[in-house]
Amino acid sequence: MMNINNSQFLSIEQLQNQYLKQQKVNSQSSTAQQGMSFGEILHKQQSQGMQSTESVRFSKHAANRLSDRKIELTDEQLERLNDGTKKAGEKGIRDSLVLVDQLAFIVNTKSNTVITAMDQTEADENIYTNIDGAVII
Repeated sequence: MMNINNSQFLSIEQLQNQYLKQQKVNSQSSTAQQGMSFGEILHKQQSQGMQSTESVRFSKHAANRLSDRKIELTDEQLERLNDGTKKAGEKGIRDSLVLVDQLAFIVNTKSNTVITAMDQTEADENIYTNIDGAVII
């Protein structure tokens, strides 16, 4: 198990500013299939407030991983992640691996929080530990 030093983490505002500075302007006019930046996901989550208890949240660690690995989720992928998390929780899985396309998320279903995120190609030997179930969406 990795030791995580709390001093490594930025505040959400710092992370959002850092990520938005790195984000390139997308020239496509259609937003239906575009990837959502971390900032957009965060803004969407904040604007929904307490209305949606079904939508997953991202821990600081997961937010850092999304930013570091330049992972952007489409609306459809985020919806599938939420669906997979809900299904895992209904089956009694506490810590689930949720696979969405080529993305792997470790999600705590009790708190509805993404603990970490990665591209499956980055996973060493495709071994995932400290989970008690998996959902492939």
